[in-house]
Amino acid sequence: MNVSDAIAARRSVRGFLDTPVDPTLLHDIAVKASRAASGGNIQPWHVDLVAGDSLAGLKAIMTAKLMAGETETPGYDIYPREFVAPYRARTFAVGEAMYRHVGIPREDKTARRMWFARNFQFFGAPAALFCTVDRRMGPPQWSDLGMYLQNVMLLAVEAGLATCPQECWAMYPETIERFLATPADRMLFCGMAIGYEDKEEPANRLRTERAPEGEWLSFRE
Repeated sequence: MNVSDAIAARRSVRGFLDTPVDPTLLHDIAVKASRAASGGNIQPWHVDLVAGDSLAGLKAIMTAKLMAGETETPGYDIYPREFVAPYRARTFAVGEAMYRHVGIPREDKTARRMWFARNFQFFGAPAALFCTVDRRMGPPQWSDLGMYLQNVMLLAVEAGLATCPQECWAMYPETIERFLATPADRMLFCGMAIGYEDKEEPANRLRTERAPEGEWLSFRE
């Protein structure tokens, strides 16, 4: 598989088979991804892979928290506080497209909340990745995290795996940092579901659109 094919194939999968992923494969992907570009070669990413009994335990923790209605202060603003056009419209559109695929109308708020809660079960994935970063790092280093995570997702495609990057885990930073025994000087950035795609899951039929290049691309000679 070439890079262009991997980029075209990568997407956020929201339904996984329970087929276990070889731990050696997960380890190899995580290590290969560390060739990501990093300003000043800082390499600010810290990665925890979770599977098996550990992942089952975390899923149980999150089930109990959600059933009890427990919330935490998010570690950062997942979306901008000033969510202006065209960005807000893009987010709204993909959300509505997702709910159409799974057959949940806008007025059924309870069903939508239940669907969103599947995030905290990694959509059934048998493996997960968490990325944490030193709290003293700034926006340039956070961009390095994105480049590392993109490498993970493309390598997963190459290996026949599916992924779903999940910033929603920043809504429960205390729980996850405690679960991972993250040092106090590091904070959670995101999680990622990893596994084999369930091709029967309606949500996986979604193909998100990309804005026309005229909206964001300039070329000067």
